[in-house]
Amino acid sequence: MNPPDAWSLLREFTDARIALGRSGASLPTQEVLNFGLAHAQARDAIHQPFDSESLAQQLHKMGLKTLDAHSAAADRHTYLNRPDLGRMLSDESRSALAARRIAPHDLLLVIGDGLSSHAVHRQSASLVSALLPYLETLGISLGPIVLAHQSRVALGDDIGETLGSKAVAILIGERPGLSSPDSLGVYLTWKPERKRIESERNCISNIRPEGLNFDAAAFKLAWLLEQAFLRRLTGVRLKDESDNPALHGRVTPRLSQ
Repeated sequence: MNPPDAWSLLREFTDARIALGRSGASLPTQEVLNFGLAHAQARDAIHQPFDSESLAQQLHKMGLKTLDAHSAAADRHTYLNRPDLGRMLSDESRSALAARRIAPHDLLLVIGDGLSSHAVHRQSASLVSALLPYLETLGISLGPIVLAHQSRVALGDDIGETLGSKAVAILIGERPGLSSPDSLGVYLTWKPERKRIESERNCISNIRPEGLNFDAAAFKLAWLLEQAFLRRLTGVRLKDESDNPALHGRVTPRLSQ
């Protein structure tokens, strides 16, 4: 009889693949099957089509307006093989957005499929709902929410510049892991422009019920928004110190946290 694995007790605290056991020189059959399932779920998350119409309906019920946009990657195959095209708007989308008479606004939210539309379907509407009270507290006006297809992170900056936004936050499906095919990320940029680089954005990652919950993620984003509008910047010069109560301004965690 094999002795108990000392790591087994730690499995209840993490989704990481630890304490898998052994069968001779190999993994137990069940763990091999579990790995195959996790791999299949990750692949499905990447290739699942973005159901923007269903998401738009959820947002409309909150009283929010939506617009559609598409990157320069014409399809999923191109998107996966040409990351550069996912970072810029297609000519048609840029012209269509520029032709819209969008009222001046402080913040633009972009919801993009990224590498996991599954994450967007599951998490984005709940995160937006949790964020709205904070925007009201801060007096930050919100433009129409843009639903972006075949999107990379930098696409948010292109859309924000096209619509003349003061700041843009793109909610995007993160690269699926073998234990988290539905993780959502948020990237915040002050004064979005197509020339912005990664170090000029702030990121909040692993937003999902099993990771960073919606209330906590909304608070972090609101804290960063308050500081971005005060300091007129985002990126490496804006550190996330939302865990320090001494640095809370008008934004404080909601009681549900």
